[in-house]
Amino acid sequence: MPYYLYKVFESPIRRLEKLESHETFKEASTRAKALRRELALSEGCTVKTIFADNELLAEDILSQVREPQPELGDD
Repeated sequence: MPYYLYKVFESPIRRLEKLESHETFKEASTRAKALRRELALSEGCTVKTIFADNELLAEDILSQVREPQPELGDD
C-alpha cells in the first residue's frame, strides 16, 4: 500500500489536493517535511501523509471529522 501526500485547505471549505505518492514511509515522511516547509506558509494549507489502499480511501479517511481529544480534567 502506498503513502499519499495531500494538501489540505480548511477555508472556505475543506478541500483536498493530492500531491504525490510513495512506496515507503521514509520517502513519504521526508518529502512531507520538505513540503510543509515550502507550502504551509505560502499557501495556507497543511500537508498530510496517509497510508491507504487507494486514493479514494485516502481521501475518505482525510475527509472524516474526528472528535477532539479529551482534555485533562474532563470527567
